[in-house]
Amino acid sequence: MPRPAPRAYRRPAGLALLAGALILTGGCVRFGGKAPARLLAITAASPAPAGETISASVDKALFVNLPTTPRAIAPLRVAVRNNDNSYAYVKDAVWADTPARQFQAVLAETIRTRAGRLVLDPGQYLARRGQMLEGNLLDFGIDAAAHRAVVTYDASLMSMDGQSLKRQRFSAAVPVNQIDADTVAPAISEAANQVATAVADWVKAQN
Repeated sequence: MPRPAPRAYRRPAGLALLAGALILTGGCVRFGGKAPARLLAITAASPAPAGETISASVDKALFVNLPTTPRAIAPLRVAVRNNDNSYAYVKDAVWADTPARQFQAVLAETIRTRAGRLVLDPGQYLARRGQMLEGNLLDFGIDAAAHRAVVTYDASLMSMDGQSLKRQRFSAAVPVNQIDADTVAPAISEAANQVATAVADWVKAQN
């Protein structure tokens, strides 16, 4: 009795489509939109030197919370305020991280170097027995009408014993000649460092 002819193997439709996509893209798989040409960031003007050690009891540590931000400045785009009720974004300018996280990092680094405090991120510790610094990052971008970078931070500092709370607003502005991807980050970084320095000195004076 003759054997039946073997059935031709049929590749699943999904695999066929994937194989076709790999061929068309030269074997390179891409997800999402086009990657930005570069990512912008702010940095602390006075970072802690390598090898420096700061120690303190947990009760004496300062926890710097991630600041809250309005929706207009929360994304990874550089916000430009046209007026009190209107925002736009700088073309081709994308932050490497959110404004809130970048400012938190600069603030923590500046307080550590300027005030000599052991600064911790609340997100990394379950127990928070030290002093708390919280705040609202109200401005982190460009004021188009005034042609300047503006950073404004509303700080709230809990006392070491947890019995009192002090609140103060800090703001800094740095001029920008033109508003584009090349000029905005350095100006915003400078303004953020001015605010962080003022907050660090304020924190140091409270103890």
